[in-house]
Amino acid sequence: MADKQLYDYQNNEEVALFVLVKGAEVRVAKNGKKFIAFTFQDTSGSITGKFWDASDADIELYQAGEIVFLSGKRELYQGKPQIKIHKLRLATPDENEHVADYLPKAPVSASTLREELNQAIFEITNANWNRVVRWIMARHQEEFLEYPAAKTNHHAFKGGLAYHTITMLHLAKAACDEYPEIKRPLLYAGVILHDIGKTVELTGPVATQYTVAGNLLGHIVIVDEEIVRACIALKIDAASEDMLLLRHVILAHHGLREYGSPVEPELIEAEVLHQLDNFDASMQMMTTTLRHTEPGGFSERIFGMNNRNFYQPKEE
Repeated sequence: MADKQLYDYQNNEEVALFVLVKGAEVRVAKNGKKFIAFTFQDTSGSITGKFWDASDADIELYQAGEIVFLSGKRELYQGKPQIKIHKLRLATPDENEHVADYLPKAPVSASTLREELNQAIFEITNANWNRVVRWIMARHQEEFLEYPAAKTNHHAFKGGLAYHTITMLHLAKAACDEYPEIKRPLLYAGVILHDIGKTVELTGPVATQYTVAGNLLGHIVIVDEEIVRACIALKIDAASEDMLLLRHVILAHHGLREYGSPVEPELIEAEVLHQLDNFDASMQMMTTTLRHTEPGGFSERIFGMNNRNFYQPKEE
């Protein structure tokens, strides 16, 4: 892989490097001709680019998950960086390094994430919640440690799902230490399970897409089904108060029905989980975007934060 990466190039600079095709969406231009809306990625981040007048052969050739050699120019379009494509070709077998080399990764190792997760499970002192969490994690742990937490917005990188969860557990610990009214075992169980349905909703860390189940059901419904399935396997009443509390905390974690939650928070722990989830996602989106913003300038607009942009203060 080239030493220089996508975000090492400045605006109006010529670009020449190998990248991963993260996304390749076929669209139709105003003139009726097809074009490919690409998202290119390496470990520094992802940038879009449009391949105009794409033939059927081009569309067949340049699929998500392929490694390509990209020649072009970095530009700004509506405040966001993009690549004006000059030439594109598939990497040859000799040039085609492992796809994982182009994937942004969580800043913490999988072994550290696994260790912190196991420690948090020990602190779920309610036997039913503990058993359900362990049963579900045993089924999904490999994917949980590898998958992103989203397709494009927050924690959209390899290991992002586990990293998002562990960061939320740190925040949950601080909240429980400050507010003893919070049921720590319930909040911890909710944090660990709230997004685990994304191991079914998404296809994985490479060229992430939504699965059929992800599109038709969504991760909130998927994890509730997993809890019921765990209850059946463990001979726990899914309609007992313990399970209703846990299921509610997870079903309500998007906060509002219009944001995808079947119910809105009606427990302290449900509201806290929703707030921590939103806070961690927002922090990750802001810090990632500001990492690519020059001091004294404004960031590109962040779709997941109502298309706001953020100012990067000048360095002292």
